[in-house]
Amino acid sequence: MNTPENKVAPFGLMIIDKPERITSMHVCRIIRGKLVGGGAPKRVKVGHAGTLDPLATGVMVILVGRATKLCDRLMAGEKRYVAEIDLSSFSSTDDREGIISPVNVATPPTLAQVTEACTKFVGVIQQRPPSHSAIWVDGKRSYKLARAAEMGKRPTFELPSRPVDVKAIEVLGYEWPKLRVDVRCGKGTYIRSLARDIGLLLGVGGMLSELRRTAVGPFVIGEAVLPADLPPQLGQDDLMDPAPFVGDGPAVI
Repeated sequence: MNTPENKVAPFGLMIIDKPERITSMHVCRIIRGKLVGGGAPKRVKVGHAGTLDPLATGVMVILVGRATKLCDRLMAGEKRYVAEIDLSSFSSTDDREGIISPVNVATPPTLAQVTEACTKFVGVIQQRPPSHSAIWVDGKRSYKLARAAEMGKRPTFELPSRPVDVKAIEVLGYEWPKLRVDVRCGKGTYIRSLARDIGLLLGVGGMLSELRRTAVGPFVIGEAVLPADLPPQLGQDDLMDPAPFVGDGPAVI
């Protein structure tokens, strides 16, 4: 029987379907609690390969134990999202969580115009991240600085644009003011920024109203499990071996 001194830390991956309204770190805390309940050390490492905002749902790759060292390699893979964009408003956070500013649109764009606008954002593009993001700015998270700016405690600011790789944008449906798209993209792409910029190009509004991540690299939504559907305790047998998913080289350093 393992004692607190010699418990073996579990190691591997879990594919979770994150619900709306909870943070990515909250998901990690849920998994850690279930692992500890299953016999893991209290300080077992649990991380993830890519944050999802509280508004967003979908695939999260949870990393446990030594697998947390694979974070950068797993985050480098292609990601896929289904997004709903509201073209009638802008938002301080570029999604429906922020201060919403409706836009007066006399003539809504046609489906052809919307589809053409989306094509302008495919490829390696320059994208300005949302001010309300987890990017570090002078040792502080950007979203904290943005909140301070909204309260008048510091000047407003914009993050500099940076290159991101958008593989494809497919229009799934459009009925003014809602546009639904399927996006395949590389690391660091903000779907909130895409929503904003598509609206700006069309001369209307643009904010994210719904977001669901359907794939992270080889991990797809069909194999993801809701936290509520997990057993009360988790152990090594509940984790996936990461070796087949990280390409050449050692799976763990």
